[in-house]
Amino acid sequence: MKYLIITFFRAILLYILVLIIMRLMGKREIGQLQPFELAISIMIADLASIPMSDPGIPISNGIIAILGLLVMHLLISYFNLKSIRIREMMCGKPSILIYRGRIQENELKKERFTINELQERLRTNNVFNIGDVEYAILETSGQVTVIQKPNKRNVTPEDLNIMPEYEGIPYDLIVDGKIMHENLKRIGKDEEWLRSQVAKFKITPDKALIVTYDGKKQMFCQEKEM
Repeated sequence: MKYLIITFFRAILLYILVLIIMRLMGKREIGQLQPFELAISIMIADLASIPMSDPGIPISNGIIAILGLLVMHLLISYFNLKSIRIREMMCGKPSILIYRGRIQENELKKERFTINELQERLRTNNVFNIGDVEYAILETSGQVTVIQKPNKRNVTPEDLNIMPEYEGIPYDLIVDGKIMHENLKRIGKDEEWLRSQVAKFKITPDKALIVTYDGKKQMFCQEKEM
């Protein structure tokens, strides 16, 4: 029983530590991690699992090793910002897989990319005909950026000489019945104004599931299900 309790609390402590470390490393998605970031993430997970599963190993061993990897990550990130050469060495350089509508076979071989994989990546970018692509760039994160031929791109308001109205970003004013006072300050409103606006929907703030306010001064409100 004692063994189980110790394992339980060690797991919680290491989970909190790994969560903090991953937050300090930044907000990238897994698919957008650079090679050195992915390597450090895998090592952190492995180091955390060892003391978590074996109470015989001092938990400090895992914590110190994980903190060491965090320091390594911060140092590499710092030098990446300061030196283009180090950045290229640690992260690599983007590769152009399709250049001016022509597939670059040498680049495909270099990156060990098959035609089928290239087509799959194009489809994830909502491009279903390889003949519509002007450029396809394999980024250092592994993502493929696609630029379609001019005559295949979606029409934008600029193409039609239209100037859209400013939209801004929508602010959450109420989430699950809780008033977001910081967002109210950002739009220059107060709680009394919010209550009066929500009253137009015949509810009170504590009964609202979500209330948003956008740059066009339009409000969206949905009541919580009872």
